[in-house]
Amino acid sequence: MKKIILPSIFIASSIAIYALRSNSISNDQFVLAPHNSAGAAAGKTGAPGEQNCTACHAGTAQDGANENILTVLNGTTPVTSYIPGQQYNVTLSMSSNPAKRGFQATALTSANTMAGTFTAQTGNTSINGTTKKYANHTSTSNTSATLSWNWTWTAPASGTGDVTFYVATNKTNNNGVTSGDAIYLSQHIISEESSTSFEEISFNPTIIAGWDQFANELKISFDLNKAAIIGLNVIDLEGKSVYNKPGVKGNIGKNSLQIASNTLIPGVYVVNLFIDNKPYSKKVIVF
Repeated sequence: MKKIILPSIFIASSIAIYALRSNSISNDQFVLAPHNSAGAAAGKTGAPGEQNCTACHAGTAQDGANENILTVLNGTTPVTSYIPGQQYNVTLSMSSNPAKRGFQATALTSANTMAGTFTAQTGNTSINGTTKKYANHTSTSNTSATLSWNWTWTAPASGTGDVTFYVATNKTNNNGVTSGDAIYLSQHIISEESSTSFEEISFNPTIIAGWDQFANELKISFDLNKAAIIGLNVIDLEGKSVYNKPGVKGNIGKNSLQIASNTLIPGVYVVNLFIDNKPYSKKVIVF
């Protein structure tokens, strides 16, 4: 019987093909173990209809109520309710403070749509996703040297109601593979503060907001019967902040604010005016 000698180039090619298949998902179930040191793919928070970290890491999800510590802060003050359109700082830590860890979080309405927007803190968190946004750890914030993960949340429009933060954390054993990790899931609800609409105001301050087509700008005017700190935030109907003016001093008597046309494209917006941190809001049409 003749011996069949395969050329070395054929053997090398076969090994290369096998290696390629071993590093990809195929019908033969050769799967590369993912190492998500810089954050997971979108949709791994355990929110309704979503996967969680166990989609890539071995093990079962556990109750994270006592492990995941999420705090929403107005400046440095923790809050349990939000003012529509206002920006808040969000911090997340793990009570066990493992040597290696990761997380993903999102904020959803009762209809499971994105509630507001996220902004990352450079080097500490990253944001991904399309219609829903997700905050993630980074490759430089996944160790115990980082005390907490931090990002900014701009609250959604008035009338959104309760918002639920869905959080998934990964307490890893740092063995370089997906086995031996513990996944913790938790939910954190923050309610909407009741607000007074422009139409309901029948006392000072008297507030008027609208689009001035002749001056081509959005004008907000109001009378104050005492000095106050004024803040302004304008959001679109998706809850995205398109203009934000931090607290400035408002004087007794007439006050006004203007937003030039190059800041706003035609559409419907919600103007949120804060007078001594008390919110007043109204929809306006820019054309």
